[in-house]
Parts: sequence; C-alpha cells; structure tokens
Amino acid sequence: MSVRFDGRVALVTGAGGGLGRSYALLLAQRGAKVVVNDLGGSKSGGGGDSRAADLVVQEIRASGGEAVPNYDSVEEGEKLVQSALNVYGRIDIVINNAGILRDKSFARLSEQDWDLVHRVHLRGAFKVSQAAWPHMKKINFGRIIMTSSVAGIFGNFGQANYSAAKLGLVGLSNTLAEEGARFGIHSNVIIPMAASRLTQDILPPEVFDALSPDHIAPIVAWLCHEDCEENGSIVEAAGGWAGRYRWQRSKGIVLTDQRTKMVSLENVKDGWEKVIDMSEHEYPDSTQGATMDVVARIQESMSSDPGHSSDEVSPLSAVGYTSKPVPFSYNFKDLIIYALGVGVSTKDKHGLRYLYENDEMFSALPTFGVIPAMSGLEDLVSGNIPGLDFHLANVLHGEQYMEILKPIPTSGRLENIFRIQDVLDKGSGMVLLIEVETRDENNELLMRNQNSIFVKGSGGFNGPRNSKHLTPVSTPPSRSPDKTLKHKTTVDQAALYRLSGDLNPLHIDPAFSAIGGFSSPILHGLCTYGIAVRHVIDGFCAGDPGAVREIKARFSKPVLPGQTVITEMWKDADKVLFSCQVQETGEKCLTGGWIRIQGFNNSKL
Repeated sequence: MSVRFDGRVALVTGAGGGLGRSYALLLAQRGAKVVVNDLGGSKSGGGGDSRAADLVVQEIRASGGEAVPNYDSVEEGEKLVQSALNVYGRIDIVINNAGILRDKSFARLSEQDWDLVHRVHLRGAFKVSQAAWPHMKKINFGRIIMTSSVAGIFGNFGQANYSAAKLGLVGLSNTLAEEGARFGIHSNVIIPMAASRLTQDILPPEVFDALSPDHIAPIVAWLCHEDCEENGSIVEAAGGWAGRYRWQRSKGIVLTDQRTKMVSLENVKDGWEKVIDMSEHEYPDSTQGATMDVVARIQESMSSDPGHSSDEVSPLSAVGYTSKPVPFSYNFKDLIIYALGVGVSTKDKHGLRYLYENDEMFSALPTFGVIPAMSGLEDLVSGNIPGLDFHLANVLHGEQYMEILKPIPTSGRLENIFRIQDVLDKGSGMVLLIEVETRDENNELLMRNQNSIFVKGSGGFNGPRNSKHLTPVSTPPSRSPDKTLKHKTTVDQAALYRLSGDLNPLHIDPAFSAIGGFSSPILHGLCTYGIAVRHVIDGFCAGDPGAVREIKARFSKPVLPGQTVITEMWKDADKVLFSCQVQETGEKCLTGGWIRIQGFNNSKL
C-alpha cells in the first residue's frame, strides 16, 4: 500500500530549490497540501526574490497537487504558519529546511556573521515550530523536522557559527520530542548530504552530481508520516543511504576520595584514563536515563565502606531472608480508594461493584491483592537486611506476578511474610525477587505475590543473571488483538493511587523524581497493572473479578499521569495475553502480560 499524506498540510521552509523543493514536490505528489516558503535570498542571506517559491508552486499545481507560496523570513514564523491556516485551516507538518552560510575562520568571524546564521537556522526553526505548536496540540498530531549537519556533530573548519547553530537544532528537537510526545507531536533531525546551493562549492563536482536531493526526500517524508513512530532521533542520509546517530558515553569513574569525600586534582590525574576509556561504553537515550545512571554511581560510591571487603557486603547474602509476620487490616473504604486509584468510575458498566459497599455484588478487584503484599517491604531500604543498602529513588518495579487462591474478602485482617528468593546481577543494577505470602484470619493461604524489583547502579557483584524462581512472562501472538480497550488517566492519578499505601515520593514529588532521573513524577507501575487487569475482566470475564486466578506482567516504560493506556488482548487457551502502550507516545508500558482465568477453556470471545 502506498504511503499517502491525504488531508495533511505541510510547511517547508527554504523550499525554492534543492532539498526543500524535493520535500515539497514529494509531499504534494503523495496528497499533502504544501506551503512553499522561500525568501529567495542568496546562500549568504542577502537579497530576496519571490520567483523561487513561485516556480515550485507552479510545478506542484501542474502535476495536479495543491500548494501556495510564502515569501516571509523564517524569523516571522507566525506569518508562515498563518499562511497555512488561512488557506487550508490546519498545520500538520513543519520541515525546517531554510539555511544560509557565512563561512569564515573563527578568528575572522564577526558578530554579524554569527548572528545572521543563528537567526536563520536556529531562531528561524524555533519561531516557525513554536507558531505551529498550539495548532498541532489542538489536533493531537504533529511532525517537525530539524535540519542539522555533520558540521554540527563533528565541527568543521571555517564554520563555527554554522556548526553551533546546527547542534543547537539537535537539542531543540530532542526537547520538542520530549514535550510533544503526549500530544502526538514528534520531532526528529535530518542530517542530509545532498547537492544544493549550500554544498555546491564544498563538494567535488562528481560527488555533487551523484547526491541528488531526491534521495533524501523519501526519508524525510517517512519521518513526517502518521505511521512513523520515530521521535527524538537523528538520521543522516546521503545518496540513497540512511543511518541513525546516538550518543555514546564511557562508563567513567567516580573520582571522589572515600575518606575526604572530595575530588582532588590528583584524583583526576590518576583516574583520567578511566574517564576517557570507551571500552565499556554505554548509550544513554534520554536525560532521565543518563542522569539516573550517574546519580546511582555516585550514591553507590558514597555508601560503600572502604574498610570492608566486597564479600562482607555482597547483596547475595540477602538471599533467603524471611521477614517476621506483618499484619494488614482493611475495610470497604480501602477497596473503594484502590478502585478509584486504578480508574474505576461510577459511569463504568460494573463501576458500582467496586465503588459502593451496599451493592449486592460489591467486590475487591483482584489486583487489590498487591496492596497488603506491600506491607513490610519498606525493610528493603531500611539497611537492616544484610547486603542491601540502596536509595529509594533508584528502585524501579520490574515485574509483578500474583496468584489468588481464595476470593479476597471485602474486609479483614491479613498477615504477610516476605522472603527474598534471589538476587540477580544485571550489570547496571540488581534485581530482587521477593515472594510474599498473604494469609487470612484462619491462617489459610489467600494469595501469593512475586515482586521483581530493579535497583539502578547496584550491579557488578558477580551474582547470577537468571533465576529458576522467576515466573516467566508471555509472548503475544503475531495476529491482531482479539480485543482492545483504553483508559485515560487523570493528572492526579498517581496522587490518588498512592493513598492505597505505595507512598514512594517518586510518584508525586518533582524534586525526588528528578533524583531518580525523571523529568516529572511517574505513575505507579502497579496502577497501570490494575488498569490492564480491569480491561481483561471487562473484555473476557463479563465483569466478574472472581474469575481471575493468576496475573503476570513486566513494567517496560513509565506512564505519566494524564496519559492514555491502551490494552491489547489475545485469548490463548485458559489465559488472556495482554500488553499495554501509551497512546500519546506509542511506547509499550506493560509487556509480556498474561492472566489465567478459571473455566476459560470453554468460553467464547
């Protein structure tokens, strides 16, 4: 099936020739309505001529496409975007392609040369993108392309102004990708090597002739398409070849002296080879990921005691630890607060079953079982368990399994005992496998939970990587889901869910979540878990929570409060397999999920 842009409106800056012209022609050929912007100036930014834009518009119209010209400077971004709104009523795609050169060696570079290049490349892209932003948010869709250069990545003699502006566009795009994801707005960077007026004097004639802009246009067009989920990437393209950049960083070393807790010049000198050693490189893919890794290493260094050997403090010594019995009491109010925390509404078909204590079918959601199982787990960060000493901000929930052996009462007094089944060494962190047994007032086993908890920055203790105790996740079939349901969380979802007992500040305190490497507080993974299980109950159990016997899922990516969770479900023998993704970003947040349902083999979809 051909890739089309019917109904989309694209604005291409600097589209009077070269790359911009190729972008405009291809998008129009594939059904987009195009605003062809070109000031018509020289490659150094002087002069102005409307003919460049007019000729491209004529080409598009002659081929049966729709286009209008625009002759404004990109520094007047509002005027460019308004041209699209006036004629077509919307703006879906912005390709920031306009550029000029003012090449001089750094010593001879004037402020005017610096400012003019930045005004066109960086300020121009900012102004045009910012003008389009609210209109893209309104339609919950947008595709923005920034045009960088290998000079921006690596530098280039005589192009200090151009290089700085081009790398600035990478930072701008990465931030727009982060801020726009929840609104369906994606931003990516193209690094093109093509024959244009800016490269005509730089490339050898034979290379210049081979590098047609028409080789680049399909790559840029794909990045602009609604089916392309790429966001926050840097893609280089030349002569039919394309590849993606990513940042690489050495593992590095903490240079703080253990005794003085300070960094000295001598420490830096002695440790410099490890600072620059790329043999153990890594690839941070976000500000949060990069920050969390560094913070974890600093905290690990601060908590280590040089007077003890690694054997004495090995996390492996925690294996087999069993807690004392921990009591847990609850009543109907706790069930209702939990149900509200995972998004149940009185408007739902079965809402009153979980929200009204006098409803004849009043029940506990099966995932309420994770709440009593949290009792006593604060001991994990107390420092009282041999071998375990880590900061709560570095704790992430990896996977969750639960087995329900008896119906969960609507009130009662329970007792929990947790034991550490295994401690796994994942290099960048460790995984704690914790089994929790919950017994009722008759001392009968009510349910089991298995928490898989990942602790950033706590690996490297020569422990095992796998465990026979870990309950496996599933692999969904390749066919389309049998059922799909969605739920939009509220901006206060995490604040509400934490009232059920998971008070980790990571989910409400911006300062604390920043320590963990997150730009804002994230939703509890177990909240998403509860939402997904509700979807399965509604989709396959006719609303009966008592049919659920076992649940397993992996927490892949965080959800931000206010985002929409989409659950895809497949019937598989006596199980329903499921996975969840965030609608606003397209990223999977729960994977490998499965739920075993009583008597499900004979049921029908």
